[in-house]
Amino acid sequence: MSEKYKIVACPTCEKPVEWRPENKFRPFCSERCKLIDLGEWAAEKFKVPAEDGLSEDEFGDGNH
Repeated sequence: MSEKYKIVACPTCEKPVEWRPENKFRPFCSERCKLIDLGEWAAEKFKVPAEDGLSEDEFGDGNH
């Protein structure tokens, strides 16, 4: 009996990728796509929305 694995789209190139334990780059199709995504995060092209909380002024220098 062969196992069925979920197919997901690579977040970088949208190539179909099997979500399996042997795929060390999942959800990416390759190391290249994984590094492209990491570079985009590092360049701040992606951002996680912040919840209401401390503003940058309040967060500041840590003297609170």
